[in-house]
Amino acid sequence: MAYTQQSSVSVDQAAFDRLAYFALRSELLFDAVADVQPTQQAMPGTSVTFTIFNDLAEATSTLTETSDVTAVAMSDSQVTVTLNEYGNAVATTAKLRGTSFLDVDTVAANVIGYNAGSSLDTVVADVLKAGSNVAYGGGGATTPTSRTTVAVEDELEANDIRKATAQLRAANVPTFNGLYMGFIHPDVSYDLRSETGAAAWRDPHVYVDTDMIYNGEIGAFEGVRFIETPRAPLFANASNGTGSAGNIDVYATLVMGRQALAKAHSIVDGNGALPKIVRGPITDTLERFRPIGWYWLGGYGRFREASLRRIESSSSIGANS
Repeated sequence: MAYTQQSSVSVDQAAFDRLAYFALRSELLFDAVADVQPTQQAMPGTSVTFTIFNDLAEATSTLTETSDVTAVAMSDSQVTVTLNEYGNAVATTAKLRGTSFLDVDTVAANVIGYNAGSSLDTVVADVLKAGSNVAYGGGGATTPTSRTTVAVEDELEANDIRKATAQLRAANVPTFNGLYMGFIHPDVSYDLRSETGAAAWRDPHVYVDTDMIYNGEIGAFEGVRFIETPRAPLFANASNGTGSAGNIDVYATLVMGRQALAKAHSIVDGNGALPKIVRGPITDTLERFRPIGWYWLGGYGRFREASLRRIESSSSIGANS
């Protein structure tokens, strides 16, 4: 008896899942802290200027009954956010769309949408990590004085968080619903949660609130609600521990209150607070090339330096050699 088997005919083939998967993606977070935005913008422009009026010096001397007070001058300062163009695009061909086993246009829209958010989140991070108020992790024998003097053992400690919180409170920085916001890299979070001692993060959770240990989360600690994200700033090979660049990765933990970050954007031609998806014109003779992209005209700037603190440290599980 002759059996018709797989090798006898040409009807078998490899099958493909028609669901598109994408690269592992981190959450987009930093734009959410841009709580200063123009509400009464006078006109479209290349930049937006915010004005901050200073308080008068306290008047604690008693008045003289028969003498008038001497008027004092008010003063102000300004913060300017410059608008810049950002965008990206892809173009698919008719042959690709006509022969693909899944919907290429849907894939392109997804990739473009995430690229818009990810790109602008990095723009925001670059603004935040350049703040002027910086401290350094105190885990080593000597406290670092610069990024290039952060040593392998200079890991983030609970006391570093306490200092940042105290500085924010001393500067009258308002909170986000009672807590400051902290962005911390998972490598640095590991060190903070590993620190032992009665004043560290771990002891209260060992004896009282064990859920955070089981979940591997920092949660709220020392007045800061922490968000762990790989998007927290990391300066690769920034230090050798003695004042020069080397093989030690330096991480930045950002702790902030309200009005740390300002955001401005164009208000014409369909522009707004978020990037817009743009389907480009089909200009080739046979209409084969179909572009899709994103565009944003806007910018970010630090609004109040006093509202932003950066703690630079190493990590025991970072790249240190």
